Amino acid sequence: MKKKPEKDIEKGYPVHQMAAKLRRLADCLEHGKTLSIQIHGERITVPKHAVCNIEHEREGKSEEVEFQLKWKNR
Repeated sequence: MKKKPEKDIEKGYPVHQMAAKLRRLADCLEHGKTLSIQIHGERITVPKHAVCNIEHEREGKSEEVEFQLKWKNR
């Protein structure tokens, strides 16, 4: 099996698009379903066994909150 390269993808969205994505995520979490989402042209499938967490980072005057889903591919 060909290994995918390690990378970070980050894409900004207008508030209404982000809200729609969060609603889809919440629905999938509540119903125990996988989430299929496209991020900057790459299709990602988040399995229902993904672990959810919220991370807060502070560096100088900058702060960041990340809603994260983590999993290991089986």
